[in-house]
Amino acid sequence: MASHTANDIRVGWVISHNGRRFSVTSITKVKPGKGGAFVQCDLRDVDAGTKSGERFRSEDKVEKLMVEDVKCQFMYNDGTDCYFMKLSDYEQFTMPTESLGESVKFLQPEMEVGANFISGAPMSVTLPKTIIATVEETEPALKGQTASGSGKPAVLDNGIRVQVPVFIEVGEKIVVNTESLEYVERAK
Repeated sequence: MASHTANDIRVGWVISHNGRRFSVTSITKVKPGKGGAFVQCDLRDVDAGTKSGERFRSEDKVEKLMVEDVKCQFMYNDGTDCYFMKLSDYEQFTMPTESLGESVKFLQPEMEVGANFISGAPMSVTLPKTIIATVEETEPALKGQTASGSGKPAVLDNGIRVQVPVFIEVGEKIVVNTESLEYVERAK
């Protein structure tokens, strides 16, 4: 096990907390006006399969379990399970769709991902830092509206909601950060 601060936690990590093993399915870093910053995590109990939320202060210590990181390719999702193939030996394995949390929405056929194995069993998947998605819904820019505004809501082709700059239109391909769910740039 390796000790880290809660601020280091990433989606896909498997951590030890209160004597149990959890995979991290989503994180939100919060910096309130008063009080200390904290990290809100959605966790899935690796052994029981139950989901829970946990709030850590930024400076809290967490134990990241030593896992075997395996490069894989996502194949498909049948609604119940997601199918992957190890790139090293082409061995296939499945993971329950619900165990992947919001990450499942970003998976695209043939996408390379990292799979985290503990004792030979897949525990979680680590997505690429960014993906390209198409804007399916957003409001048109208003005449005179500048790019310096706070942006506008958009729905992507994978169902994820993000804030985009006002100049982004329906049908455009954009780069999205898979951890923070934030717009990065227009896709080239």
